[in-house]
Amino acid sequence: MNRFSLSRFSLNLAIWLAALLWFLPVLVSVWVAIHPASAQGSFSLFAPLTLQNFINAWNAAPFARYFLNTTLLVLMIVVCQLILATLAAYALVRCKLKAGGFIFALILLQLMISPDVLILNNYKTIGALGLRDTLAGIALPYFASAFAIFLLRQTFKSIPLVLEEAAIVEGASRFYILRKIYIPLAKPIYVAFALVSISFHWNDFLWPLVITDSVKVRPVTVGLQLFSAPEQGVQWALISAATLMTVLPLLVLFLIFQRQFVQSFMRAGIR
Repeated sequence: MNRFSLSRFSLNLAIWLAALLWFLPVLVSVWVAIHPASAQGSFSLFAPLTLQNFINAWNAAPFARYFLNTTLLVLMIVVCQLILATLAAYALVRCKLKAGGFIFALILLQLMISPDVLILNNYKTIGALGLRDTLAGIALPYFASAFAIFLLRQTFKSIPLVLEEAAIVEGASRFYILRKIYIPLAKPIYVAFALVSISFHWNDFLWPLVITDSVKVRPVTVGLQLFSAPEQGVQWALISAATLMTVLPLLVLFLIFQRQFVQSFMRAGIR
């Protein structure tokens, strides 16, 4: 084995070990969730399997309501983000704005500010609007995404202007051009951003915890935290089952769109 092959083998081995260490907690959660309490500590391959922990976890808290709230919340945020980002990116690229560069710099400035820093101001604003403990109140601070605007702006800049000019000669309106030319050509970017946004807001915890008080609007992350609170008694089988139920939709979504996800970000480089 030459030096190059040995180096490549060592690199691959290190990658697989790192992946195993990262995946180990998931494997432990799966083991605990699918075995009865009497067999959870033995790690025997012949231990009996059961799905009763998932049934008990589902019945122990209103997870159906939590999943419905989270789904509606994520859809609301992602749809509004894509619409607003599309309009903003097109305006920055094709509309002759005197302060276009300055406006884009202000948008990029948002990327440097952590959302957690704005929680107090957002809480005051949402409270003043009377939207506290509502899905709209949770979603409103996320409607404008600087990251989405940046990605779409870079993509729209790479689209040849001659396509738009030809459409204008044919009498097409700007909204028609945007709908028939820009959006279809930027589809990989939309897919990539949508997957990232869905993952982030599905797992978002701190802001929904602060702004919600009732089960009727509580997302699944907050519900899971309250479900696993020490006051309720620590039952690792139920907690593991509930955790796996929470992450399962994201895992399925990624497995379905993993190729589009990787290809989208490879094509979404800074142009």
